Amino acid sequence: MVEERITDGRRIAELLASELDGREDDELASIEVANADRDVEPTTDGARAYDVALAPPRSDDDERIARVFVHEDRARLEFETGQDVAAEAAEDLELRVRPKATKPPRTLVFVESGAAVKRATDVVKAVVRAEKTESF
Repeated sequence: MVEERITDGRRIAELLASELDGREDDELASIEVANADRDVEPTTDGARAYDVALAPPRSDDDERIARVFVHEDRARLEFETGQDVAAEAAEDLELRVRPKATKPPRTLVFVESGAAVKRATDVVKAVVRAEKTESF
């Protein structure tokens, strides 16, 4: 059996979008892929492919929890909310993670293969769980 490792950033982002938008179980029922750029081309710095948002929208103005960017050889999630939860979950799942020193701060989670998509999905689920807990 020949195993092929998917390391094309655009394809990884597509797989992640399918996982996030296509499943209706657990926390993923409240997630949607929004503002997708279907013509996005990978860049060295990463080009924005789509947003990951809570659905239906929360009562406040911003429903986006993360953005997904495509690089030539990976995808990257940039969490705008639940940064600490995202960082801890990603580290636990052995995904590369780092803070981004912006105002407000962000947490970057790198998805470097198709096989890592399930783990990245688990990071999103952890952030959604934390968001739901905070909103009650």
